[in-house]
Amino acid sequence: METGGSLVQAIRKPTLTPKAIIHQKFGSKASYTVEEVEEPTQNGCPGLAILQKGPCLYRCSLELPDFTVVSGSFKKKKDAEQSAAQIALEKLGINLSSDNPTAEEAWRELIARVKYIFSNEFLSALHPLSSHFKAALRRVGDLNASVPASVIAICDGKLNNLCKIINPTVESHPLLVLSYIMRAAAGLPELVVSAEGQLSIWRKDPYPPNVIESSISQQSDVAESITTTAIYIPCSPEKAVEPVILNISSTGYYLDVIGQILGLSDANMVLISRTIGKASSETRLYFAAPKSYPLDMSSDLLNAKVVPFGGPLNAKASSLCGQDIYGDSILASIGYTWKGQDIFHEDVTLQSYYRMLISKIPSGVYKLSREAILAAELPLTFTTKTNWKGSFPREILSSFCRQYRLLEPVFCVSSIPLKASSELSRSNNKPEVSESAEQEREYANENESVDVDPKLAVLGSSFTCEVKIYAKGQDLILECAPDVLYKKQNDAVQSASLKVLSWLNAYLKDTYMSLEKEKQLANVFDIKFYRQIFFKEVVKCLSVCNCQHNETLGGKEPELNGVVENDASYINIEGTDSGLCPSNGSLLCVCYSVSLVTKGELQKELLESIEEFEFEMGTGAVIPCLEAVVSQMSVGQSACFYTELPPEDLVLAAAKDLANALAFLTSPCCLEYSIILLQVTEPPEDRMEQALFNPPLSKQRVEYAVQHIKEFCATSLVDFGCGSGSLLESLLEYPTSLETIAGVDISQKSLSRAAKVIEHMEEEQASLFGDIVLSSFRPRILIVSTPNYEYNVVLQKSNLTSHEDDPEEKIQSQSCKFRNHDHKFEWTREQFQHWASELAVRHKYRVEFSGVGGAVDLEPGFASQIAVFRRVFLPEDDDSLKDENSASELGKPIQELLSTTIKMRLDNRSRSMNNTTIFYRWKSI
Repeated sequence: METGGSLVQAIRKPTLTPKAIIHQKFGSKASYTVEEVEEPTQNGCPGLAILQKGPCLYRCSLELPDFTVVSGSFKKKKDAEQSAAQIALEKLGINLSSDNPTAEEAWRELIARVKYIFSNEFLSALHPLSSHFKAALRRVGDLNASVPASVIAICDGKLNNLCKIINPTVESHPLLVLSYIMRAAAGLPELVVSAEGQLSIWRKDPYPPNVIESSISQQSDVAESITTTAIYIPCSPEKAVEPVILNISSTGYYLDVIGQILGLSDANMVLISRTIGKASSETRLYFAAPKSYPLDMSSDLLNAKVVPFGGPLNAKASSLCGQDIYGDSILASIGYTWKGQDIFHEDVTLQSYYRMLISKIPSGVYKLSREAILAAELPLTFTTKTNWKGSFPREILSSFCRQYRLLEPVFCVSSIPLKASSELSRSNNKPEVSESAEQEREYANENESVDVDPKLAVLGSSFTCEVKIYAKGQDLILECAPDVLYKKQNDAVQSASLKVLSWLNAYLKDTYMSLEKEKQLANVFDIKFYRQIFFKEVVKCLSVCNCQHNETLGGKEPELNGVVENDASYINIEGTDSGLCPSNGSLLCVCYSVSLVTKGELQKELLESIEEFEFEMGTGAVIPCLEAVVSQMSVGQSACFYTELPPEDLVLAAAKDLANALAFLTSPCCLEYSIILLQVTEPPEDRMEQALFNPPLSKQRVEYAVQHIKEFCATSLVDFGCGSGSLLESLLEYPTSLETIAGVDISQKSLSRAAKVIEHMEEEQASLFGDIVLSSFRPRILIVSTPNYEYNVVLQKSNLTSHEDDPEEKIQSQSCKFRNHDHKFEWTREQFQHWASELAVRHKYRVEFSGVGGAVDLEPGFASQIAVFRRVFLPEDDDSLKDENSASELGKPIQELLSTTIKMRLDNRSRSMNNTTIFYRWKSI
């Protein structure tokens, strides 16, 4: 963790394209449609007017929430898209010129812009601000035609950009724009009038009647009164947030109505916040300026200061929009847009308010994306794209950055060849990637997922991803550089994003943690952050968002409190045990409901219910107590349990009826969860081991085999039960003495389709196999690996019986499932060692036992148990070389058992089985 950082210390940031800026502001709300355009062209004969088909051209239509633009014709699709985005930016008043004007030039442009805004031409323009001007003409008395300066500040993008050029601190202090607007108006005495200490401007001379008539004709013929719901947020923390109704007459101005609710006689003194939520939203906070608003009217443009407001800070409102809000405020979704001259409005309910609150931290965003506020949690691991439910980590991280007005996250993806990644995983060193193999920058601006770069997508490559987040001022806030390798580029990006989100989640729930804990947390998630900048840009904006769940990060033991009993084990599970139970990695489907219940179950209020809710077991995708209960259930069973209340914000964000929920919360109550386990989809074996073993068991088995191959200088190898040949393929990546390798499997389907789970023998066949191999082939070494059935309890979180029980009874009483659905049997350590020891004695072999995953001296031993058979050489043994045909004859007995053989020869020399290592896997774990 560092204390400071800047963009200069990091990689230089590229200039954003028009399309990138559109994505940054609108995300998936921006829709591009490219069509092919056929433009005719004349031939080379001037005397003939025969039209011929010209080159293929493209035209792009860009649809944004408020308007649509169409580009010209281009030879390339991407040029048409960029052109459409450029046109949209110009319409939004965003200047992309790389040669930014100086502060003095920007000031002159600002004065010219204010002059244009009050011109006759602008009143008839299709612009949200011109609609405010028209509405101001309907105001009565002294307010007639006066336009609030706060409206000009929020509606005109060009004006805002000029203010940022004059003084970059405007980004952090948006109310500074008012000072520049009023100062510019004071420089135009021949055109506009503004009173000292007031926040309104009006034209010195009225608009001509024909201009007014023309502008009014653009509005709809039938003007209707408007009624919409808003939220009143009192400054005092003791007072409750409550809904209010805005009644706006057909001839009225909505700011006058808001001003009256705030207790203002002059609505020009209403200040307006930035938008809250999506870029196209009109949801804003409205609050009152002091009677004499302190404007900095000094001549020093660059050093204009934020004058102290003088009123009490509204912490609730400030946390919503990321800027300081003073006094009581109103949260409303109302205003004029680019779509037309008529006013836009949407109801803002209490539930909307509480959902905005919980969306300030990543876990809240994820809960909302799943519509499971009281059940879902942001998972701690990203396993597969298929099993992930809800918004993806990368999307949530981009949304978080937009909420806090940060730049879009930057993803640096690196590719490492498979061989190099294997060496790195063994050495536990962080991968070092050359510049030629590194993708320096990939902004989250073109697509909703990071596409695989052809330069990086080398066959057999692994990927790592580094994430960096910058403030608007281009200061580096934090970076995350995990050294974990992934087979897919998208998995690397999503996993790195999730690490950042998990760290943000934990940190924002406890911003006052000790420095020691802060450092430990950063190390856990591979985070390096710049504390001072992070506090300034993020933590300051989160003054009261205390939406954490009762459980700490990582999930402590669930605190289940019965309504009648307070025993944590009080869980009521009903229904017959079907034997289909969930385990880590399983994809579960449940039906659940959550209700508020008063003590004694006298009253109940339904908060949340979902008929089919899917989540992956063991990833932290649901609250810990819910996962703990489901782990004890089987398909078809139902359960009911009770928990303490989570933070009130979560309850009210989920509540279907806010009034009833608030009434319940005034008396002692708890949450009742009712669950039915509908379906369990078992995970593949390789997925089940991911959470426990690094490197994976498959890689550990390969390295175990390589170790013995090198030790005995084996020149040939047979892999019985090779499946798709994954072991054989992996062995080719290691330098060994092998010259010939062969793979044998009972399933033709496994070999032809490269299946991930191989076909397995029945237990009797497996026992016979050992005798056939050791008697017929007589290899120097036979390595047999098979799952340790006793280890399944760790993988599946089942309950073992007491170790003092009779071994046979213990085996029969265990409820653990086999690790794969097509496993015909799985042996305990005792069974495996008994079989191997007797086999070794019969065929004059020594046998040693080992394993991978786990430890021999810790229960329940290794996850994969291994027996290594070494042939005992006797004087009467004939070790002369045998030709390939004789070896084939010896193999005939096994052909009845194993139907398919694959051979991969490294040279054409035949070898005897005397220098052969046989590696046999009954199971893939």
